[in-house]
Amino acid sequence: MRRDYTTQTRDEKLKDDLIQLARLAIREDLDRGFDITTVSIVPPGLTAEASIIARVAGVAAGIDLIPWIVEALNCPIEVQIDCHDGSSFQPRQTLAVLRGQARDVLTCERTILNFVGRLCGIATWTRKHVDCIAGLATRLYDTRKTTPGWRRLEKYAVNCGGGHNHRSGLYDAILIKDNHLACHHRVTGQLLNPAQAVQQARQFLATQPGVSADTMVEIEVDSLEQLAEALKADPDIVLLDNMGVEKLRAAVQLRNERNPSVQLEASGGVNLSTLRGIAETGVDRVSVGALTHSAVNLDLGLDWVF
Repeated sequence: MRRDYTTQTRDEKLKDDLIQLARLAIREDLDRGFDITTVSIVPPGLTAEASIIARVAGVAAGIDLIPWIVEALNCPIEVQIDCHDGSSFQPRQTLAVLRGQARDVLTCERTILNFVGRLCGIATWTRKHVDCIAGLATRLYDTRKTTPGWRRLEKYAVNCGGGHNHRSGLYDAILIKDNHLACHHRVTGQLLNPAQAVQQARQFLATQPGVSADTMVEIEVDSLEQLAEALKADPDIVLLDNMGVEKLRAAVQLRNERNPSVQLEASGGVNLSTLRGIAETGVDRVSVGALTHSAVNLDLGLDWVF
């Protein structure tokens, strides 16, 4: 199996990010005070049950994280999960049930719905892209075009939608772009070709304490000439930037002839109308920033039972 970037799962780092974001979110609502509407109107001690209901069809993401949100909000709310992350759901379907003091549920409901609605929106939008290339070998990837602070959560949602995760950040993989080469030339006067750049990155990884020598190395190219050079150095992935369909086909043929082990990734301006045509060229991967930066929150509601 070809090497790949790490998949974002429901792990401790995700939990830590979520708890910090949930605490910030509830502080936005309460401003270090309390819910003055609820406390002024709702009697203490009243228990309630509220169901998170889908208003539209979609894909679940964040439902399995609700207990962590409740933990961060420090409210004794019982959470019943009825639709686990990665599952499809239909309009009017119950996704989860919250039980506890009515005051607590009222205070926390918008924060919970905001998180889950955002993540379900990304998962649902991702699934549409995955379905677009169904039956093809090409895999769909996200990018670093994420909401600041939300990267692990949004990449988790992409995974729930059936997509794959690109590198997590600037610390876990090398991705050499034209600006890196330009900066190197500005300082050293040496213009590295793609093969030289990959070789220099490998040499760095071999001697750098605290960084795995096995770290993935990817390089961006925008011409077939650059691709031919890059293939000589055996990078893990070559990113084909803003290439048209015919050029992508030629790139795949060139890779197959000279170094079949190198993965090819198409990127730049990809959308639902162009995605399948790009995938049909035979590239291994397509990265789509829109999975996270253009997803719309899914419409979810809370139905109450007292």
